Amino acid sequence: GWSLNMAVIMFLMWWFMMVAMMTPSAAPTLLLFHNLKKMGAEASKALSQTYLFLSGYLAAWAIFSVVACVLQSKLEQAGLANEMMMQISSVYLCGGLLILAGLYQFTPLKHACLEKCRAPAKFLAENNRKGASGAFVMGAHHGMFCLGCCWAIMVLLFVGGVMNLYWIAGLAIYVAFEKLLGHNGWLDKVLGIALVGAGGLLMIA
Repeated sequence: GWSLNMAVIMFLMWWFMMVAMMTPSAAPTLLLFHNLKKMGAEASKALSQTYLFLSGYLAAWAIFSVVACVLQSKLEQAGLANEMMMQISSVYLCGGLLILAGLYQFTPLKHACLEKCRAPAKFLAENNRKGASGAFVMGAHHGMFCLGCCWAIMVLLFVGGVMNLYWIAGLAIYVAFEKLLGHNGWLDKVLGIALVGAGGLLMIA
């Protein structure tokens, strides 16, 4: 098992990685939230509340980071992960995760969460809250929808390697495109088919 210091370091690594990967795709919502606050009764607190909104958003991904750390620790203890690249060494487990992520692309939960991410104006109108605590709660709420949308994609870091910068950049770019392309429902379906196919080929190769 990990020491406490090691666990903290690994959590921070995961969390900072999630901050770098997910914040760009949340930028439209953050900008819209800031602009709406500037036009409202809390205009003087628009910037500080925007930071609180972002903090709430990143708190949701901190939860994912904790789960990812636990999963990584268990994989390493079971000898199923390469400690250097933090990559799963089992072909069948990698294939299973690819298939799981691919099938999740077709689920109602995925589509519901993705629609919330693609329509920031609607989300902010339906979940409007006043004050500093309201801004944080709104951010956390939005972060949970984002987590529901993208958790399966982020789990694929274990397949490509948590320390693989090309894999990290590729997943971050995909997430941004998926959210910013609007209501074109083909991208997530294409990825789902590709992931299921890749997982199946990996397991039978």
